[in-house]
Amino acid sequence: MAKKTVATLQTASKRLTKAIKMVKSPKTGAYTFVESIMTPEEVDSFLKKN
Repeated sequence: MAKKTVATLQTASKRLTKAIKMVKSPKTGAYTFVESIMTPEEVDSFLKKN
């Protein structure tokens, strides 16, 4: 089960969102965190990717 965290960052010219996804490694079974800064429209597709 992956947890998700979304924080909204606002800069002078663009509105950006930092998304953090917890992903389980198929090889070791350990969880790792994947972070990305993107536009708010791209967040759903980022969280749905495996």
